[in-house]
Amino acid sequence: MNDNGKKQIPLRVSEKLFNAIAAWAEDDFRSINGQIEYLLTECVKQRKKNGKYVGEEIDKPLDITLK
Repeated sequence: MNDNGKKQIPLRVSEKLFNAIAAWAEDDFRSINGQIEYLLTECVKQRKKNGKYVGEEIDKPLDITLK
């Protein structure tokens, strides 16, 4: 754990997913790391709230069309 109490983890994602998260982060005025942390936090909150993941199809392959 580093000095701000957060753990560092290596994360590998597809280029398509990375680009989509990067664009979303820019829209939300966050860093890419901040956006990933925000999304994971929201997913965990949702799971705690109703016992389910955010989406029923969470394990389906990602289908993103980028311009």
